[in-house]
Amino acid sequence: MSRRAEGGKVRAAARRGAVWTAALAVASVTFSTSALAHAGSLAGSLRSVPAPFWLVVVSGGGVVCVSFLLSAFVTDDETLDAFERAGVRIGGLAGAVATAEAALKLLGVAALVLVVAFGLFGPPVGIANLGVLLVWVGWWAGFTMVAYLVGNAWPLVNPWRTLGAALRGRFAAGERLSRPYPDRLGSWPSVAGLLGLVWLEVVSPLAANPRALAVVVVAYSLGTVGGAVVYGDAWFRRADPVARVFRLYGLLAPVRRGDGGGISISVPGAGLARSRERLGADDVAFVVALLWVTTFDGLVVTVAWGRVLDAAAPVPAWLANLVGIVAGFLVFLGGYRLAARIARGTADTYVTVGFVAGWFAPALIPIAAGYHLAHFLGYVVGLAPALVAVAASPLAPPANPSVLVVPAWFGGLQLAFVVLGHLLSVWVAHARAFDLFPGRLQPLRSEYPFVAVTVCYTMASLWVVAQPTVGGVAG
Repeated sequence: MSRRAEGGKVRAAARRGAVWTAALAVASVTFSTSALAHAGSLAGSLRSVPAPFWLVVVSGGGVVCVSFLLSAFVTDDETLDAFERAGVRIGGLAGAVATAEAALKLLGVAALVLVVAFGLFGPPVGIANLGVLLVWVGWWAGFTMVAYLVGNAWPLVNPWRTLGAALRGRFAAGERLSRPYPDRLGSWPSVAGLLGLVWLEVVSPLAANPRALAVVVVAYSLGTVGGAVVYGDAWFRRADPVARVFRLYGLLAPVRRGDGGGISISVPGAGLARSRERLGADDVAFVVALLWVTTFDGLVVTVAWGRVLDAAAPVPAWLANLVGIVAGFLVFLGGYRLAARIARGTADTYVTVGFVAGWFAPALIPIAAGYHLAHFLGYVVGLAPALVAVAASPLAPPANPSVLVVPAWFGGLQLAFVVLGHLLSVWVAHARAFDLFPGRLQPLRSEYPFVAVTVCYTMASLWVVAQPTVGGVAG
């Protein structure tokens, strides 16, 4: 086949994929209501941020189609390799890195002690309690953003890993508590743990009740440190949902730890594109769970979800939320597995469905990060003054710490974060497709179903971001 004929087929294949993607995007946008973006809050301390409806339509439809078209025309190995290999490596930092590692470990343990102490004995109001603000504003929102925007320092900060390693070194030589992690469990405990933690966050007043938060942190600490003592680092690689979340986000970040104590700086997402790891079914389920719980965390504070809970009465809210988080996860996972099955047919390959699903799963991580950034950036900006004020005087904090109200244009920025996550997802999937399949047409055809399912995921996130929240605030 001549190069011109092959190029014509590539362009035709790209056009067909774009038409399919556009149809899905337009159909999804049709069901969107008036746009009202939200950023989340602590006990209702932030207001919702309005965004124009046309922005939802343009960002969710046109930009998505253009992104696929642009990536589809990049099929030469040199350009794809440049994306994966671009960056710099900085060496000769072994001493500085070792000092920073020791400081981060102490900081992590100190933060854990502060969270528990202020949770149990500090002010009873969530927004005036240093422990509550550290967990939700400083850690789950702010530190998580740093993990995918800059680099993942959680393996060093992780206080449970530090404590577990210290106790394991002592007990392993005496009582010999250490055991190999059971391979039959795989990563499924982390899937159940992630769904369970987000469900607990939704049904419990952890952002408003410092005592309840402290009890949960202590219980989680006992279980995690115990797992680390018995199973070592395998516990954090396979079973601990928090460590696995940060590890995945760290693959997206531009800064990563290199060999010999140095660091490497690359294009965001290059770590996902260059990774040759094929995830198993349990790891695929965890990636999809991360994507779903990030969306569910925003869904539960919308008026739409409130109507679902009202319609489910007299079923208790905790049970309805449990059914909702599990059912939504199964729908997201089923959609992704279906896309993998269709991709095997469109690519005309003998590679198994499980292999295809595992190979493309890392491309979903940018979507989860994009929605996390959209959901929590306004949260951090709004509550940063409260965190600073309370940290300055934790024992006698102001009765009503001030918060910032984000401007109206912030709603458009939130939608842009969701779409940017999708754009990076499409490009990562594109790069991984050309690493797996030969030629130019076969990789492109394999992407059609994944582009479709990621569009559906992204439109679901956009729909959630566009929903009015209960009482006009995000919870």
